[in-house]
Amino acid sequence: MIAKLTGTIDEAAADTLVIDVGGVGYLVFASSRTIGAIGAVGQVATIFTQMQVSENDQRLVGFASAEERDWYRALTQVQGVGSKVALAILSALEPDDLTIAVAHGDAAMVARANGVGPKLATRIVNELKDKVGGVALGALGGGSAPPAGSLQADAVAALTGLGFKPNEASGAVKAANDELGAGAGLDALVRLALKKVAK
Repeated sequence: MIAKLTGTIDEAAADTLVIDVGGVGYLVFASSRTIGAIGAVGQVATIFTQMQVSENDQRLVGFASAEERDWYRALTQVQGVGSKVALAILSALEPDDLTIAVAHGDAAMVARANGVGPKLATRIVNELKDKVGGVALGALGGGSAPPAGSLQADAVAALTGLGFKPNEASGAVKAANDELGAGAGLDALVRLALKKVAK
C-alpha cells in the first residue's frame, strides 16, 4: 500500500491533485483544506495517502498531515460515511477542531460539512466519542475535554454556537473556569470566556 508520496505538484483541481513522482503522475483525491495547504503547482510536496478500494472504485486519497489521514480512517469506519463525506468533513473542520467537536459531543459542528445532516453528524459523534473522549486536549490549548453535560461543555457549546472554533472556545472556557473557580455559574463563565476569546 502507498502510505506517502513526495513529488512535484503537476495539477491541482477542486478535489484532486496530480503528483509527479519520478515521471509517474499519481491522481490523488483530497479535501479542499489539504489542497490549499499542500502547495502550488510546480512545487515539491509530501502528501500522506490512503488507498480506498470498493467494489466499483479504487482511488488514492491524500492528506496534508498524518493526523488528517487518521481522522479519515476513523470517519470512514462509521456507517454511512464514505470517502466523499469524510473529505467534506475534513474540508470543513481541521483535525484539532474535529477532535474537540467529537470529544464534546458537538454534532452541530460536524453537521456544518456539506452533505452531513444532523442524524449522520450525531452518529459520527456518538460512534467516535469513545475513541477520542479520553484524549488529552492540552496540546490544542483546550486542556482536557470537559465531560458532556457539564457547565464547561455547555459554555463551549455556547461559544461554538456563536461561530467560534471549538479549539478557541475550549481554550477560552478553560481559562475562564480557572480564573472564576468551581462555583461560577454558566452566564459568568460564558461572559468571561467571550472576553478571553475576543482578545
